[in-house]
Amino acid sequence: MNRRNLLSLGAAGLATAAAMPALAQEAQNGVEVADMTLGNPDAPVTLIEYASFTCPHCARFHSDVMPQLKAEYVDTGMINFVYREVYFDRPGLWAAMLARCGGEMRYFAIADMIYEKQREWNVPSQGGAVIANNLRTIGRAAGLGEAEMEACLSDGDMAQAMVAHYEKNMAEYEIRGTPGLVINGTVHGNMSFEQLKEQLDAQLES
Repeated sequence: MNRRNLLSLGAAGLATAAAMPALAQEAQNGVEVADMTLGNPDAPVTLIEYASFTCPHCARFHSDVMPQLKAEYVDTGMINFVYREVYFDRPGLWAAMLARCGGEMRYFAIADMIYEKQREWNVPSQGGAVIANNLRTIGRAAGLGEAEMEACLSDGDMAQAMVAHYEKNMAEYEIRGTPGLVINGTVHGNMSFEQLKEQLDAQLES
């Protein structure tokens, strides 16, 4: 999906249709967009995940792999984890805008809720207005206020900057599917925790 189609119901259309350091930042229309990170930025291993909030495989990765990854490698400071949003469709962009509405400190908690309830909120047959309202329900459960969500979801400059940042990220590595994993510059496909652990340990031991 191209930028024009992604934005056609993003930003202002959403109003009616619906602390971690940054690894990289990009300014578009005066708006800075950061990759969201966890762990130790000075760690010898950096794991970048490319994922979409509307991707079922990504939701499964975050339910089955991420808890173990976080406990064993992120929280212990062994790796630097970088999350890069992929926008296959407008709902994926809207979900990312909602997650960012909570700021860097709440981003991953909201992202976890979005993935956990993916099948409930992302129902294409319901149409954009219902999907947007479903996302607002998640936002309320995460403690976001109505005015706060309205400001985030109707921010056209932010939507454009996010799409520009996404396009720049996608040009950096040849990501063929999501979740796409990049370990110290080497691209991998989706993996189980055991497979991922083997790759990470090899890098840590080298």
